[in-house]
Amino acid sequence: MMEKQKTVYDLELIKIINLFENITKARVKDAFYMKEVLTFIVFEGDMFKALGKNLVNLHRIEELLKKKVKIVEFNNDLVKFTANLIFPYKVKSITVEDKIVTIIDDDTKTKGLIIGAKAQNLRQYESVVKKYFDIEEIKVV
Repeated sequence: MMEKQKTVYDLELIKIINLFENITKARVKDAFYMKEVLTFIVFEGDMFKALGKNLVNLHRIEELLKKKVKIVEFNNDLVKFTANLIFPYKVKSITVEDKIVTIIDDDTKTKGLIIGAKAQNLRQYESVVKKYFDIEEIKVV
């Protein structure tokens, strides 16, 4: 069994999580920065609450924080969570074998955007997935 690392938040991030939960009424499982984007992982079933009707909550949070915000719905299924994490990119399929997650798509542009310069996007996705699932790596083919 994989030993989960304890997440430590600084005071600013705790305040931001509280603000997010008060505005959206969605429960936050995790929050962190991916590049300059503030990313919230919300519990399964809380995505619509988090976004709000016509994305009103998302826009309000971005306006208040003056930051780009991404909201990801957690899922206990590794494939579904990975798909949620890489959204808005849609791919042909995601498979898991021997602790390796493989993202499969035919579109070179989509694959390039998921991977990012020097694979930095892919490594970031990988580190997020590793927080919740026992995987070795994510590959894009």
